[in-house]
Amino acid sequence: MSRASAMGSRTIVGKYELGRTLGEGSFAKVKFARNTQSSGESAVAIKIIDRHRVLSHHMVEQIKREISTMKMIKHPNVLNILEVMASRTKIYIVLEYVGGGELFDKIAKDGKLKEGEARMYFQQLINAVDYCHSRGVYHRDLKPENLLLDSQGVLKVSDFGLSAFSKQEDGLLHTACGTPNYVAPEVLNDKGYDGTASDVWSCGVILFVLMAGYFPFDEPNLLALYRKIYNADFSFPPWFSSNAKRLIKHILDPNPLTRITIPEILENDWFKKDYKQPCFKHEEDVNLDDVDAVFNDSEDYLVTERKEKPVSMNAFELISRSQGFSLENLFDKQMGLVKRETRFTSTCPANEIMSKIEEAAKPLGFNVHKRNYKMKLQGDKSGRKGQLAVATEVFEVAPSLHMVELRKTGGDTLEFHKFYKTFSSGLKDIVWTSDSNKEETS
Repeated sequence: MSRASAMGSRTIVGKYELGRTLGEGSFAKVKFARNTQSSGESAVAIKIIDRHRVLSHHMVEQIKREISTMKMIKHPNVLNILEVMASRTKIYIVLEYVGGGELFDKIAKDGKLKEGEARMYFQQLINAVDYCHSRGVYHRDLKPENLLLDSQGVLKVSDFGLSAFSKQEDGLLHTACGTPNYVAPEVLNDKGYDGTASDVWSCGVILFVLMAGYFPFDEPNLLALYRKIYNADFSFPPWFSSNAKRLIKHILDPNPLTRITIPEILENDWFKKDYKQPCFKHEEDVNLDDVDAVFNDSEDYLVTERKEKPVSMNAFELISRSQGFSLENLFDKQMGLVKRETRFTSTCPANEIMSKIEEAAKPLGFNVHKRNYKMKLQGDKSGRKGQLAVATEVFEVAPSLHMVELRKTGGDTLEFHKFYKTFSSGLKDIVWTSDSNKEETS
């Protein structure tokens, strides 16, 4: 654990508290974060892009395209973008948090999938790609590494960094991109290609990989790999069903003009088995003003990244807050003796203390509001003197020791006493007691 985390410092961007790093690339990193103002599900993922590197590598248009694409695509099988912010040095893309990892990791860990499970993921993939195409968006880099799974196993297409909106005058795309093993043969030549058909090819390769556990086209030599892709030179493993083979053969057709289309896939008997129609609300009007604003230093979208840590408390403040000016009373105060306020000490990091207090308070019917290591707990029921309200604050006594103060700010004192008796049982893991006190109670 770093000294910063041990001392309980945290990084705040706008209304989000940044946490662990989920992934890292050349120009960006993705961090887990929590919306400090959310009363419901607060977990998000924030893609943090280095603004100066983007500018120096002339990647502004590509980043703007990725953000715009994700804002336009609102579908249950596409990673949802929540908002875009910027500081003087960074661009922040706030995304829904998907905790199930990459589909690639699932294959790497478990090997090939059973046909029914592979079909389920393929159905969700086709649903997502079909919707993207209906919005004029072609992904161009579909592969299991860009397919995420949420905690319920729902597939989410991500990473639209290579996506394209529109075609050139001849109706074709002309940039060769994507990962070699998944790239359609027509993308490899310099004659242009249809983004719809090339995405379908990639989906076919993904389906093969899900069911086989390996690539249909795989050679250490790039020219040999391209030759196999051009000729659709691959063979099926013996466990593939005849209907699955037939569909994949139609998808991995090297001629994009005769290759099966998504409407035809949707009518395929193998595909339709146990198929579930996606249910979602179509959003016709998508505002992209914030996408331009984050690159133009607009004050409306400008945020600051700040470090916060608990307020340090010196010895004089410590003594003044303890009963009878005795440090012994402060550190060994029993949890049950509560009047209008109480306090306890903990050797846990401040972030952990805050989380534990929140976990203990919510099941008791309290709404939690946090800011700068201060927390307000507001009861949702009205008692003898209105709703019970409790203010808490974490103070840093030493780099590895924190004091937590809880104070009734509203409601009845007796109700506060009853609340604290139940509430404190959820805090036993983080409350520090001296060795002498432990010996007495053991």
